[in-house]
Amino acid sequence: MDTDNKTTKESSSIGSLLSSLTREMTSLVRNEAELAKTEMSEKTHQAMEGVAAIAIAGAVLFGGFLTLLAAMVFLLDEVLPPDTSPWLSAIIVGVVVAIVGIIMLKGGLKKLEARNLMPNRTMKSFQSDKEFAKEHKHRAKEELK
Repeated sequence: MDTDNKTTKESSSIGSLLSSLTREMTSLVRNEAELAKTEMSEKTHQAMEGVAAIAIAGAVLFGGFLTLLAAMVFLLDEVLPPDTSPWLSAIIVGVVVAIVGIIMLKGGLKKLEARNLMPNRTMKSFQSDKEFAKEHKHRAKEELK
């Protein structure tokens, strides 16, 4: 009679352990999915900032070509010796404005680098959850023995 009672207690404790494990794992997976969703939302926002920076850099580059190019060409044509061609002023001004635009474009592209978009916190959390699950599995096996 004592062994029947002991077996019933062991099976109920095993059942409650498995039930508890299932609830905890379900909760853990839900929490991890929520964390991943939140972090990806942050990374998407960061990517959109990078895209916006690139678009603004493009607009600035284009605006630079439209406004400064004409004004600087005329100014430089006045400064250069009279025997030089007017197109030389246009080339010099165009190169300078293009360099500024390229620098701004590189800044925007840097914000879009893959390593900045990786959900690092979620990956670390998944790794620790994996280790926790292994430890929990090991403990459960030990208790079953």
